[in-house]
Amino acid sequence: MSTSTLLAILIPVAVVVLLAAMAGWMLQRRRRLQERFGPEYERTVEREGSKRAADAELRAREARHDDLDIRELPPERRHEYADAWFGVQQRFVDRPEGAVAQADELVTRLMRERGYPTEGYEQQLSALSVEHGRTLEHYRSAHEVNVRSADGKATTEELRGAMVHYRALFDELIGSTR
Repeated sequence: MSTSTLLAILIPVAVVVLLAAMAGWMLQRRRRLQERFGPEYERTVEREGSKRAADAELRAREARHDDLDIRELPPERRHEYADAWFGVQQRFVDRPEGAVAQADELVTRLMRERGYPTEGYEQQLSALSVEHGRTLEHYRSAHEVNVRSADGKATTEELRGAMVHYRALFDELIGSTR
């Protein structure tokens, strides 16, 4: 077999092997993003319009998150937050709208103290999605009810559900480890 024939066979085989390796690597990266972000991955794909764009957005979120100084709470602060949450729950009986607003404020305060940005709702979602992607839908649901509640458009059952949703994120934030 001549050298040119051998090269004509080996070069395409090498290219195919290289392309297969790259495809496998890209799929592995995508799978890691899907596992890390959970339901937030599909939401981002839908919003961005493609998996490639979603992957880029989620990797950018990871990079921004790496620049944050996320810290654990000392045990005494955890207890203080737990006590504050208990107080918010107690107030729900007499003033559900106010309790939901207070739950939102408490979760925001907790986020700030842990090192998450709290300047805007979208920024909060972006930062939380990196470590709390599976709980993020709870936060979205609770926030949406809180906004409607401020306009007097939420039912007591929706407000109760918002408290449950806020509690899911609260529990994760207060007890999560980095």
